[in-house]
Amino acid sequence: MLAGAFEDAWRETDLMECPRRLAERHGVFTPQPHHLVWNGQPFRDRRVLVRCEHGLGDTIMFARYFPLLAQSAREVIVKAQPQLLALLTGMPGVTRLLNAWTADPDPPHEVAIECMELAYAFRSTRATLPARVPYLNVERSFVWPNEYKPDPLRSNVGLLWAASDWDTRRSVPINDLVPLAQIPGVTWYSLQQGARAAEIRSAPLPIEPLSPHTQKIEAAAAAMRALDLIITVDTMAAHLAGALARPVWLILRHEADWRWLREVDSSPWYPTMRIFRQPEPGNWRAAIEDVARHLADLFSRQQRPPGLPPADSSTHCTLAL
Repeated sequence: MLAGAFEDAWRETDLMECPRRLAERHGVFTPQPHHLVWNGQPFRDRRVLVRCEHGLGDTIMFARYFPLLAQSAREVIVKAQPQLLALLTGMPGVTRLLNAWTADPDPPHEVAIECMELAYAFRSTRATLPARVPYLNVERSFVWPNEYKPDPLRSNVGLLWAASDWDTRRSVPINDLVPLAQIPGVTWYSLQQGARAAEIRSAPLPIEPLSPHTQKIEAAAAAMRALDLIITVDTMAAHLAGALARPVWLILRHEADWRWLREVDSSPWYPTMRIFRQPEPGNWRAAIEDVARHLADLFSRQQRPPGLPPADSSTHCTLAL
């Protein structure tokens, strides 16, 4: 997957999964945590239950498959994390949307699949994966706090520098953001959540604290629509911005997750995303300096210096890439 050879990955998965499926058909199968949920059954004309059992970003990333699944399934039932229910409500193809964290039994269904298995089930390649964005719809507008209303003559950039605690290797130390302080004409807005949101008090650049106003994911989505650019580490926000078709710059550690491939600065999953990487393990400062250089170059080419085009401009996604 890191090499982008999705077809080879699916063949390898088949080799691991086919013995399990054979045993299941003969009634001698005992599920183990490493097994996939899907047993290989076709979806056509069947009631399909999609379980979202991984991270919030994973659910957002693979929600792109729900409408595709609905083209063949008789019914698509999605059990998602409660934080995402408002965001996923009304998504095309989803017949029923349920809270995955309740103790309620699963509704009747004929096929079950975990949302991250959908790429495997559809045998997606880099050329065929459903990459049209946006595939999430946010109708609400962001209500700006009076003290943080953006200046239309400046570039308004959302910033997240820390991932969740389960993998702190994805997080940038706040002091390594210092190269961003050298770029004129930018108003920085923190979308950071969790304990590290408080780090803006000691940040090496001024950052407006939007965090208290973007705690709900649908509120963060509305804020992203109102910003010119989102710069983030590998966290749920990267998927959210990409699924909304917002210009997003993703900063990755050297040994990044499989979904971001290797040695590329774009993503087949999110057309409006640009990727920046550590040149070697632990070197966040060089990655941030690379971001700062590209941001300064971007602003130098604008017809409306120093800011990016307005958030609803049809050109800003291209420029941000």
